[in-house]
Amino acid sequence: MNKGLELARLPGVLGEVALQRTASYYLLIVYLGLSAAIIGPTLPTLAAQTGTLLGDMGLVFLASSAGFTLGTALTSRVLDRVPGHLVLGLAQLVAALLLVLVPFAPNLPALLAILALSGIAVGFVNAAANTLLVWVHRGGVGPYMNGMHFFFGLGAFAAPFFVAQVVGQAGGYRWVFWAVAVVGLLSSLRVFSLRESPRPEHHSAATDDNGRRLELPIIVTSALFLFFYVGAEVAFGGWVYTYAVTLNLAGAAEAAYLTSAFWGSFTLGRLISIPMATRLSASKTILASLGLCLALLAAAIVLARSSAVLWVLAVGLGLFLAPIWPTGYTLAGQSVKFTARASGLILLGDSLGGMVLPWLAGHMIEQAGAQAVIYLVAGSLVCTLVMFGAMQYWRAARPT
Repeated sequence: MNKGLELARLPGVLGEVALQRTASYYLLIVYLGLSAAIIGPTLPTLAAQTGTLLGDMGLVFLASSAGFTLGTALTSRVLDRVPGHLVLGLAQLVAALLLVLVPFAPNLPALLAILALSGIAVGFVNAAANTLLVWVHRGGVGPYMNGMHFFFGLGAFAAPFFVAQVVGQAGGYRWVFWAVAVVGLLSSLRVFSLRESPRPEHHSAATDDNGRRLELPIIVTSALFLFFYVGAEVAFGGWVYTYAVTLNLAGAAEAAYLTSAFWGSFTLGRLISIPMATRLSASKTILASLGLCLALLAAAIVLARSSAVLWVLAVGLGLFLAPIWPTGYTLAGQSVKFTARASGLILLGDSLGGMVLPWLAGHMIEQAGAQAVIYLVAGSLVCTLVMFGAMQYWRAARPT
């Protein structure tokens, strides 16, 4: 049967319960995209609000991601004991309430504390939503995983656009945080309305010893794959605004639109990746995406002072980065027994990457200049490619 027709018929195959669950998880992910993408364009404003040097604002990413890592690590244990929808609803409610407090933070320690706590809640939301989506769709999760992360890109695209509308207005940025918090509140109420939570697919207790031994290397390399990929994505999305302004490649408003262009093309890339998931193999998708990203970064390194090249980089990088995360995560889920514990361990790579590399980018900007961001992103994607090769090696070593 034609795969495009199969994709078009998926909603009828799923049934109403699965569709309701999927739509609710997607709304949660819209909030994650919104909340993640408003930080970068508001960094200078938050620095002024808290009386902090811009170079020290890299601690914002560190605190948020440290909380995110802790939330991700705890999710696998909680999902084994508490219904998934209760976990999602409560975590989202807490995240929304904490976001309201960000514009009130009087100093950097208070801001870091708020973002760390929010990060814990968001870590729960992210890990639980991704895991539950796999449990709902099982082996057919590929297009739905790409769809979920399309909605992350949609939220990330919208956030900088809203920031650009209020830039320069006294206190205007606060309404952006509060509007995003309202989205979080509504999505939490939606999850609370869902009925029974999905559970993992049952596996036989009898497992081949060699297969069991080989699962750990796949989990570790999958986690490192996400570590380097997410580090590159968050570092570029979070610091491209500062990069453009510092090098006088764009003014404040234009830099906000540049960030929005990155997330907009990222969103388009996620949308395109939904039908791609039914037509191209995961290996071809990831290799092509990484190759194109590295080519764009090489051009940006050579032509570092060109505003036009920066715009091409932002749009192209967003487009080609988009399929990598959901394709890699789906591939990992198909390579091991996807329990809450396995999912949590793999997603730790995601959260650690979003913590370490953007924080490192802030220090590199302070010490070596804004150009360091491009080198860091390029190096991270090279490491992503290496980890993908390692994943493929260990997958091939598994007994069939």
